[in-house]
Amino acid sequence: MEYTTKGTCSRKITFDVVDNKVTNVQFVMGCHGNTQGVSALVEGMDIHEVIKRLKGIDCNGRGTSCPDQLAKALELYLAHN
Repeated sequence: MEYTTKGTCSRKITFDVVDNKVTNVQFVMGCHGNTQGVSALVEGMDIHEVIKRLKGIDCNGRGTSCPDQLAKALELYLAHN
């Protein structure tokens, strides 16, 4: 799936979900080290667990963050699948 982010330095997130496990997460732009870290940490994790852990994380008072945007993208995926 491809998700266009809102309110963050990253512009897009792509990912796959296989058997309810999150895989192949890639952020376009954003803080490269941080987004690589998030991608590595959620690799193979249950989609519901990723949402639970990342939803609501704020970056510098923006009301969202790259991890929060990933949680929103995964929620959207669940809503359509």
